[in-house]
Amino acid sequence: MNTADLPAIQYTVWPADLHGHRYQVKLQIAEPDPKGQILQMPAWIPGSYLIRDFSKHIESIEAYSVGSKKKLSLERIDNDQWRLPKLNGAVEVVTTVYAYDSSVRAAYLDTERGFFNASSLCLAVIGQENSPCSLAIAPPEGGFTDRWSVQTGLRAAKTDERGFGFYLAQNYDDLLDHPVAMGEFQVLQWKSHGVEHSIAIQGCINPVDTKRLAIDLEAICTCTINLFEPQAKQAPFRSYLFLVNAVLNGYGGLEHRNSTALLCRRDQIPQKDMPLDDSKYLEFLGLCSHEYFHAWLVKRIQPKAFQPYDLSKRNHTRLLWLFEGFTSYYDDLQLFRSKRIDLKTYLGLVSNNWNGILRGPGRNKQSLADSSFDAWTKYYQADENTPNAVVSYYGKGALLALGLDLQIRAFSKNKRSLDDLMRLIWKKHGVTLDGITEDGLDNLIHELLGPGFSKTWANMKSHYIFGTEDIPIQKWIPSKLVSVKQKTQSKLEKIKLQLGMRHADANGWLKLTHVLDGGAAQSAGLGPGDLLASINGQRVTSGSLDKVLASLTEEQNIHFCFYRDDLEHERITSLHPSQLPVQFEIIDNTAKL
Repeated sequence: MNTADLPAIQYTVWPADLHGHRYQVKLQIAEPDPKGQILQMPAWIPGSYLIRDFSKHIESIEAYSVGSKKKLSLERIDNDQWRLPKLNGAVEVVTTVYAYDSSVRAAYLDTERGFFNASSLCLAVIGQENSPCSLAIAPPEGGFTDRWSVQTGLRAAKTDERGFGFYLAQNYDDLLDHPVAMGEFQVLQWKSHGVEHSIAIQGCINPVDTKRLAIDLEAICTCTINLFEPQAKQAPFRSYLFLVNAVLNGYGGLEHRNSTALLCRRDQIPQKDMPLDDSKYLEFLGLCSHEYFHAWLVKRIQPKAFQPYDLSKRNHTRLLWLFEGFTSYYDDLQLFRSKRIDLKTYLGLVSNNWNGILRGPGRNKQSLADSSFDAWTKYYQADENTPNAVVSYYGKGALLALGLDLQIRAFSKNKRSLDDLMRLIWKKHGVTLDGITEDGLDNLIHELLGPGFSKTWANMKSHYIFGTEDIPIQKWIPSKLVSVKQKTQSKLEKIKLQLGMRHADANGWLKLTHVLDGGAAQSAGLGPGDLLASINGQRVTSGSLDKVLASLTEEQNIHFCFYRDDLEHERITSLHPSQLPVQFEIIDNTAKL
């Protein structure tokens, strides 16, 4: 490809130092601002609401005049901003970036694989963010990388058989929305409604059970396309790529327009000649379902506050309960609808989420709207007090979606459902790419259901979105197909709930990580970081705790011995049944009908 045919802004990424985990990145700007071009590294990546200051990984940065090859001075104007001198003519800016973050949010490089989001490597050319740009990906040097290839959803312009070469992006935002993975992959493909889908997996030692995985993912993807476009059955992309890094421990995903980057455990992937725990595989399928759903809700249907993204600072919205919570509702529902799980399993997933929310004291203090707004400083910066102060807009947002679905069905006598609202949102705000205002859902619900539902929706907003009341799912399930009852708990489960403490193993000690409001542990004066030595004279460890707790009786005095800052403390408290949070179970009654 003739470089003269490339856009005026060109990026080149070299995996320069596999052992030192460093990329070298060259940015060529054909027409920099003659008054002094400003360059800026993003502070965060869309979909992960935390200021990460990616500029901290830049080890060196130099600028040169393309014509004279003269080195240019760079003025540092902020921790993530540089200004070129006043000049005419093309310039090159070369950076060396350290990359050893194995998450889906940043960049990584070693002798086994490479991965990056451009937001971690590529400087923005301020004032020219809307201009087309190119990305050249160079292969690493070294014979052991000869089998490396490139996997990305970016549009290829001129690449070799392994995928190294030139790619094109419509603008800087488009460049940032296409993660790139390098290394050796197990790849499988399928079509959902004629659209090419593929999954590229790294990290599995044994051959992946491609047949099972392709059948399951095809069903999930087809089901989601059907949801948003039941007549046209068209996806909003020409192809879709699941990029999977399988590791010993790890779990998470990040959504993109026509791809997703996923992190999972190896034992969650079906592999030939390897035993597979179906519950673990279900977690992986749920992750795929969640991030795939985001291709509609978040990547195209967006809060107005995200249009455009300002990657230099926090972008606040009170709508993450909609964008993440509703996605969390549908990720499991799509597993059921696509027949990947049965009704009993699905209801178990809903019950587990519901009970998890009810066990968190933070639900009484923080509303869904505030949880969304404060994601930057609270949800994404969790600490030892997070369960007492924060409610998850994922978990409670999913419960809200279920509750709204049930209310819509009851109001319309099952002629309407949340699906109809999602399709209306897609038509009004996804197809058009017109962002939703903070109160934009009000008009859509009114359009779908008329004024008769307005009071119900206003009540839900007041009590469950801007208020902190528990969502009464148990009152809204009228069907004979399923029912709700208070969950029967074992003696051990009751004692654990009354104690209200979470812990981890620390070199043989039982170390408290969280102490919940209202629990016996807090009333006894225990705190996060304490090393619990014994309960009623019995030594406790992570392995022996359940046995010791099972020996206790209800309303029995408990004598704690623990260490804080290497000083021994003793405290006495008692268990009280009134401290138990209510737990529910949703029952499948279809077998009785």
